[in-house]
Amino acid sequence: MSSRDPQLHPAGASPAAPPPSPLAVAQALADRFATTAAERDERGGTPKAERDALRASGLLSLSIPAAQGGQGADWATMLQTVRTLAQADSSVAHVYGFHHLLLATVQLFARPDQWVPWLEQTARKQWFWGNALNPLDTRTAVRRVDDWYDFSGKKSFCSGALDSEMLVASGIDERTGQLLIAAIPTARAGITLNGDWNCMGQRQTDSGSALFENVRVEAGELLRDPGPLTTPRSSLRPLLAQLIFVHVFLGLAEGAFAQARHYTLNESRPWFRSGAERASEDPYIQSHYGEFFVGLESVRLLAAHAAATFDAAWNQGDALDAEGRGRVAVAVATAKVASTRVGLDVTSRLFETTGARATHGALRLDRFWRNLRTQTLHDPVDYKLQELGDWALHGTVPSPSFYS
Repeated sequence: MSSRDPQLHPAGASPAAPPPSPLAVAQALADRFATTAAERDERGGTPKAERDALRASGLLSLSIPAAQGGQGADWATMLQTVRTLAQADSSVAHVYGFHHLLLATVQLFARPDQWVPWLEQTARKQWFWGNALNPLDTRTAVRRVDDWYDFSGKKSFCSGALDSEMLVASGIDERTGQLLIAAIPTARAGITLNGDWNCMGQRQTDSGSALFENVRVEAGELLRDPGPLTTPRSSLRPLLAQLIFVHVFLGLAEGAFAQARHYTLNESRPWFRSGAERASEDPYIQSHYGEFFVGLESVRLLAAHAAATFDAAWNQGDALDAEGRGRVAVAVATAKVASTRVGLDVTSRLFETTGARATHGALRLDRFWRNLRTQTLHDPVDYKLQELGDWALHGTVPSPSFYS
């Protein structure tokens, strides 16, 4: 039957408009978040209204396979939405990206009979997932009690845990020293999420601490088959985390560029010795923007390549081998180094193109640098360069870890 068939569209009726694309939805949200981003940066705390807007948008189900009720988007599309949100609000982009990272975590570390129900409920109820997985923080001990496990201790850097429905949490088996990871409801008895995040940047990521006091974790909530970093496929998890950072960094730098450009075109005054009538006609300012553009273009290309390489590896499933996983790691590390360097350059030097008045406190243009500087300290870029140097010299791919 043709789409023009009158039985499909009776007289006077018009075909329903297609739903907006995920990127269009993300852009609409970014435009909305941008209007309050500076004020919320100053205030800190939980961006409750923005998180609820993400719930209502449907984007929390973007990466969930269609078979589980999600939109079944590829990772490149999800990462593009992270980048779009980061242009306006990198804190919200961070917790949103981590939500999808945690959905990937349960798919990579657990059995389908575990993760399928979790993803189905997430798609149906628009659950938000929060992070309490910090493998470098070993203060949470795990003790087996009959057929269940007791999680007790502290955990730091729990991004997005506040106002979440599910947590991915880690602890150390007190008997074997093994890292154990579980997916549990945030509201479970014994979990206290402390609103103690007060850093200079990413001020609305709620990346503070958590306290676990005799939290009961069922055996079926542990992610042990295949478990963390046990196969090339399960070792894709840290690479997705790094890709999320790449796209947050890129979006931040693009947002800073856009804000600086607007200010230069509309507010900046030319230096008295320039001879230019407008600041935007000053050759030195134009040179700065040329450097910014070249840097951002290079990161955009590297990020797109890394995302496409990751998607190809993900689609191989269990057929992915160590060498293939290593090639993804190289592409991701390259993009991570470039996005860090270019992002810090743009967000710092934008003031050279805007002038002294752009430092006014109400504008809070420094938030782009503060946010990026805070997030880029998550793991040292020096070690990415060392891994890339080993690859360039010896062809040795990076060894899987929670950071590479």
